[in-house]
Amino acid sequence: MSLKYAVLAALLEGEASGYELSKGFDVSLANFWPATPQQLYRELERLAQDGLVRARTVQQERRPNKRMFTLTEAGRAELGAFAAEPPKRPMAVRDELLIKIQAMDGGDPEATRALIEERMGWSRGKLDRYRRVQSRLLDGRTEDEYLRETDRVGPYLTLMAGISFEQENVRWCERVLTVLRRRVALG
Repeated sequence: MSLKYAVLAALLEGEASGYELSKGFDVSLANFWPATPQQLYRELERLAQDGLVRARTVQQERRPNKRMFTLTEAGRAELGAFAAEPPKRPMAVRDELLIKIQAMDGGDPEATRALIEERMGWSRGKLDRYRRVQSRLLDGRTEDEYLRETDRVGPYLTLMAGISFEQENVRWCERVLTVLRRRVALG
């Protein structure tokens, strides 16, 4: 898969500038498809050249003009076709921390503990952000009410995946720290 489909999916929310898409990516799509603002801008330009998005310039006083992007019918059709096809390959986890843990037995246990605590802090921070997004989406409704009433369920379902992923990261980190403490106590 390419960034192309992540950007097209983000534009299902409606017209947005590159800056707005970048900010939205940080709290929605980045939990499973990270991208830098520069990558997003380049992809938006390619999508506009391919006729999958339409770009318009908004004149601004005292600021540079901004470009707003919307999905075209061709973009919607391509995104629909993409959503219907099976993934090309199963998900693979590529995580440098897991390699470090695999190699930890000959190293410094204190350094390993610090790495795990850092990861746990990142995961807790992401969970906090995801829960703020969830609260904003629910807007006082229960999850069941929201899922029944919303026009677009996809963003919420992917948010649920991000929350579950980070909850599991925190659980794993807590377990690793417990194992490390027990090993130090035995040693």
